[in-house]
Amino acid sequence: MAVRWLCNLFGKPFDGGKRNMDHGHPPHQHHPHPHPHPQEQQSPPPQPGAFPYFPGGGGFPGYAGGVSFFPGFPGFPGGGGVSPGQQHPALVRLGELQGEVATLGPHVCTFSGLQSDREYKRLERELTRLQLEVDQVETEGRVVLQQARKRVAGEVEGLLRYLEGNASHPSRLAVEALAVEARTLLLTGIVEPHRAGLPPGGGDELLDAVQDVAMRLAQVKTGGSVPLRKARYRALTRVCAVLEVLEGTSRVHTLPLPLANETHAAVQGINRAMGELSAARCQLVALLMGLSGRDSCANLARSLTELQLELDALDVSGDAAVRNYRKQVVEEINGLLKHLDLEEEGDNTHRYDLTHNDSIREIEAIRGRVSELRREVLRQGVAGGGQGAELQGLLARLDEVDTGRNPCIREARRRAVLEVQAVITYMDLQEALWRRHAEREQQQLQQAPPPPRPALDDVWRVLASLGQLQAQVLGFDGKRADKSYMVLEELLTKRLLELDAVDSQGDADAKAARKQAVKYAQNILSYLDMKTDEWEY
Repeated sequence: MAVRWLCNLFGKPFDGGKRNMDHGHPPHQHHPHPHPHPQEQQSPPPQPGAFPYFPGGGGFPGYAGGVSFFPGFPGFPGGGGVSPGQQHPALVRLGELQGEVATLGPHVCTFSGLQSDREYKRLERELTRLQLEVDQVETEGRVVLQQARKRVAGEVEGLLRYLEGNASHPSRLAVEALAVEARTLLLTGIVEPHRAGLPPGGGDELLDAVQDVAMRLAQVKTGGSVPLRKARYRALTRVCAVLEVLEGTSRVHTLPLPLANETHAAVQGINRAMGELSAARCQLVALLMGLSGRDSCANLARSLTELQLELDALDVSGDAAVRNYRKQVVEEINGLLKHLDLEEEGDNTHRYDLTHNDSIREIEAIRGRVSELRREVLRQGVAGGGQGAELQGLLARLDEVDTGRNPCIREARRRAVLEVQAVITYMDLQEALWRRHAEREQQQLQQAPPPPRPALDDVWRVLASLGQLQAQVLGFDGKRADKSYMVLEELLTKRLLELDAVDSQGDADAKAARKQAVKYAQNILSYLDMKTDEWEY
């Protein structure tokens, strides 16, 4: 009986949420509201009051002819040293420089590139120039002018630190390293064979390798930084676009096409277009990954559009098979064209922030309900009131969430699945422990004690302790640096050691139970690790 309960308990999926749940519709995304990541080490972002382009900021409002920007300073009504309506030349100059700072500020705060980029060097050069020109403003020893100069110099210095901090941030370098890995894979598997006139290589292995890069990109932490989010998003959109192109190529290879030329007069033209389309796929991969050389998105878009027009001009009336063949090739062209507008993706939009994405909203709503059910279960000890059925329903809802082929949304859904599964397995363990206890009491009342099975009893004792620890893990809401986290991790590790020390003594049931209990303890450790890894969309 005990072994059957264990089989029922551990037969449930607690696989880290790695389920086959891919969908194919693009998500709707809106404007960002980034939140700082507490443990990422980077230059602090500009704060309200530090720079003038933040609403409500206390910085200089910018130069606007004839009015001083420094209340209480000479030249401002109420200031001293200069007649009303006049300005001190130093304040005029500082105001002009402040206007330039205000112009550069938004560009610095949204720059998502590296220190080797041309735009980085331009911004750094402009800020350095402003820094030197601010230092050259003569203050004539006046305290108020020195304070004004110091304030402008501080804003320039803050922008310089922010620019350098984001461009050299470990997460930014991690994004670039993964992008380079993807480029290397595609260069050897797609681009170089195409340039040599050979068919693309790699096949499923290449597809799997690029998918792995996309998943690791989704795991990169950005700490809520807008530049880091943009960098991750730009890399992800390109890698995901390449994945679609590669998967489209695989689908074409499985179809019985092209048709024989003698089937219809228009087939020869469609076959020729299909050959050009195959070359266009390789060119698109090279463009998306920065391996294109002299090619450009505009040139490829023009070629594909002309190819589309040629197909539209073909007369395919009277033959449904040929008409469907042309339709398929046109759809392939449209599929390539939609990827050619990625050059400015992430710069002119706010899609890099998924906070208001419809799928993410659905996932967060489900997670909110899971949190409520988790609190109810922890309060009751054993599930009651239909929480188990509702949790299973939430799993079904998560299966239906559209990830839009976005690795970040897919990862968010996987984590939500893991949260649901953790509560379900806790409930199952508590029920199994309660049933075992009830069975033992019944046997004692009947004065029919079961035969001694010390190994199996030891496993159940550890399981009872794991149930108590899992309750603490489910309710844990701290960080890895917290003492409570370290205590939980240490106690779970001790339970694993206790299970390793159990000698089954030839008892097959005890051996199977111990194996399942070890897996259960490892899953609790994995769940605790996931709760504290501070991953964000």
